[in-house]
Amino acid sequence: MDENGSLYVVDNRKHEVRWHKIGETKGTVVAGGNGLEDCLNQLSKPRYVFVDRDHSVYASDSGNHRVIIWGKDAKQGIVVTGRQGQWNSVTQLSGPNGVVINQLGTVCVVDTGNRRIMCWPKGAT
Repeated sequence: MDENGSLYVVDNRKHEVRWHKIGETKGTVVAGGNGLEDCLNQLSKPRYVFVDRDHSVYASDSGNHRVIIWGKDAKQGIVVTGRQGQWNSVTQLSGPNGVVINQLGTVCVVDTGNRRIMCWPKGAT
């Protein structure tokens, strides 16, 4: 939920994130929604979402083993973490779930398949 009371909903089956204004039932796709794959305009089994003050959407893209950010009105996302596919090195994730970004821009992810929590400071590669 953002500061305006709008709700962001992850639809694991449709592989998308929807934004709902107060009182709205249909919502607007703000991430994914282009089928099940690993392209930058697609998600695969998204699990959790975090929305920052700029209304950028961070989605844990569990099926693609990555976290991807979609800026406001973006047509595709940018991979934040998990660039190298599924495994257990410091740049890889396995079935990421929860994701949160703190005030300093540090991204923390529940890396379920590797049984760990990973955090990267803003700008880390």
